[in-house]
Amino acid sequence: MILEIRLKPTVASVIIPAWRLWYSRNLTATTEHRIVSTMDKPVTHLLSLADWSAELIEKTIELGMRVKQNPKEYAHALDQRTLMMFFQKPSLRTRTSFEVAMVQLGGHAIYYDLGASPWSKGKESIPDTACVVSRFCDALSARLYSHAELEEMAEYATIPVINALTDYEHPCQILGDLMTLKEKKGKLKGLKLAYLGDGNNNVTHSLMFGCSKVGMDLSVGCPKGVDYEPQPAVLAKAKEFAKKSGSKVEIFYETRSAIAQADVVYADSWMSYHIPEEKRDERFRIFQPFQVNAQAMSYAKPSAVFMNCLPAQRGAEQTAEVIDGPQSIVFDQAENRLHIQKAILLTLVGRA
Repeated sequence: MILEIRLKPTVASVIIPAWRLWYSRNLTATTEHRIVSTMDKPVTHLLSLADWSAELIEKTIELGMRVKQNPKEYAHALDQRTLMMFFQKPSLRTRTSFEVAMVQLGGHAIYYDLGASPWSKGKESIPDTACVVSRFCDALSARLYSHAELEEMAEYATIPVINALTDYEHPCQILGDLMTLKEKKGKLKGLKLAYLGDGNNNVTHSLMFGCSKVGMDLSVGCPKGVDYEPQPAVLAKAKEFAKKSGSKVEIFYETRSAIAQADVVYADSWMSYHIPEEKRDERFRIFQPFQVNAQAMSYAKPSAVFMNCLPAQRGAEQTAEVIDGPQSIVFDQAENRLHIQKAILLTLVGRA
């Protein structure tokens, strides 16, 4: 029987086997900084925005804006630090932004394709993988299909674990989006964001948590049905957060009510990475009424901006006239992934 010590809950508290605490106290001086006893200094992860307080979200956004304005001040902030990047899914923005962020902060990033790993071949467990990486690196980002596997990794890791996207959430993306909106609108609280399309996806879930935490109203326009609506547990949590922040979260099954008087209109792919290709025609037919086009944008405020986390398919979730038009800020959005990744790393690795 393995003795377990349950610590006082924190932002990312975990149950830590006693043998792991013993190892963390008996490291050599050269590796001691890499595994810190969680009893002495709790490890903070970024697994879900539901776990982060509004204060921590806002602090990270402000840090991202400072780093963007004064990059040279942080050029050596993560000297001799290493980020391990696990990938099961394709990536452009997430991989590039994290890798460039580590280089520009003075550190190093390792890209690791899990398709060729002992873990994926069934030869090594998630706990062993997390423990080994914790001995080598200072932080771990993981872009996985299963959110449960990410949580298991965080349970055994003794370094910060960052959700670089799972089927359930995409918190790094939404932190960058909120930073972009803070730049464009000068505030977050009191804004209304309207999301159209697939309500049961990672970006929607993270938007629901992030917006409700910072006091933004969020309306989701999506088809009816469990495959297309936000998960009930996510909706319940978001409404709880909204009640505390003085905002609201609403679900609509048509476009006009969802977008009415919105400050921000947001679209995402109708074909997330885990959706089988054979469902494409059916999903495009079902989601077509929720396409963001010029007519849909006319229901929002004249000053509204359009966002898409990218990649985007013109003629699907939005038309070319919208994503390439004057209200679109999708490339500002993409750029800010770099600056918010820096802020996330600085916050979690402890050099903020």
